[in-house]
Amino acid sequence: MQIDFHHGVIYLLSRIAGFNAEQSSKIAYASQYVDDATNSGIIKFNNGARYSRISSAHKVFDLRNFNSLFNLQVWTPFHFLPGNGGLKAGENPDGKFINKLVCTPDSYPAKDMVELCLNDADKPYALHRLGITLHVLADTFSHKGFAGVSHRINDVEELNSELFSFRKNKFKNTLERITSVFVDNLMPLGHGAALKYPEYPFQKWDYINGLGQKVVRDNPAIYMEASKVLYRTIARFNARILGRSVQEKLPEKDLKLIEKNINGFRDEDVELRYECWKKSIMEDDFSFEKEENEQIEYIAKGVGSWKHKALNTEKEKDNESDFFEYKPDFLTSNWKCFHVAIQKHRLEILHDILPKYGICGA
Repeated sequence: MQIDFHHGVIYLLSRIAGFNAEQSSKIAYASQYVDDATNSGIIKFNNGARYSRISSAHKVFDLRNFNSLFNLQVWTPFHFLPGNGGLKAGENPDGKFINKLVCTPDSYPAKDMVELCLNDADKPYALHRLGITLHVLADTFSHKGFAGVSHRINDVEELNSELFSFRKNKFKNTLERITSVFVDNLMPLGHGAALKYPEYPFQKWDYINGLGQKVVRDNPAIYMEASKVLYRTIARFNARILGRSVQEKLPEKDLKLIEKNINGFRDEDVELRYECWKKSIMEDDFSFEKEENEQIEYIAKGVGSWKHKALNTEKEKDNESDFFEYKPDFLTSNWKCFHVAIQKHRLEILHDILPKYGICGA
């Protein structure tokens, strides 16, 4: 999924589930930042303090994607959570080990991930952890059938879609097919060869996978089911914080509006879809009371970003020689809380959850 869902829809679902605008902004920011936290290494402060952070994403053609250890530490816990073939712990899907690594929507490992997230509802980084968990949970739907390792199971052949059918630009159609084949042969990692088709909420498409099977994908249906599961998770988390029950079923009125938007926002440009979602959230009749001066904003890097507020830097990428001014409120900053949460998330996915399913990822 992309920013229209990881930030826009997560913000919407958080508001519907009873979180206020500030809390929802924090949850949604953490959800999207999983895709944008591409730096790792030591942060050096001018007073001698140090902080070690990890990355939760790589750019598509980052050389680290050719390193199997990096794949297991980034793509597996944050974007392509292994689904164990949809089976419970102690059970194994038919076929080879790779079948355990393929993403499965709302799988048993995903349910375990949610339970561990709920246990952190009283932590200073609680909402950051929730946002991270929602990102991974959402990706189990859009990344269904793909694995976060370089393997031929991620092959995509004979890719067909509504976009190919509707486009008048035959050159672009041909270029996309060539790009798919190029990525497929260069680096069969995740859904790279499927291009952005898993990320288009409105799209219906099909392809032949690495097992020679025809796969038919109805993204609107997939994204609607994801919305229900994501809402239930947010409602459960809020109930844990409040100490009382919260309705776990998405209200029918909201469900219909979300479905209308998923099918109606059909631009290939994610930023345009994102703007449509923001406008809809603020103007349409969803079942939450809008707050005065409420706004939806996400700044990944630069002025106004979590990183800028914590480290006072506008740089997108740090250098080892950089030194930052240390301020006491760094310890409680959103940027640090996010990085604490992704480190704990990765530790628990790789060392607590996946071994239960016979998966060694670290």
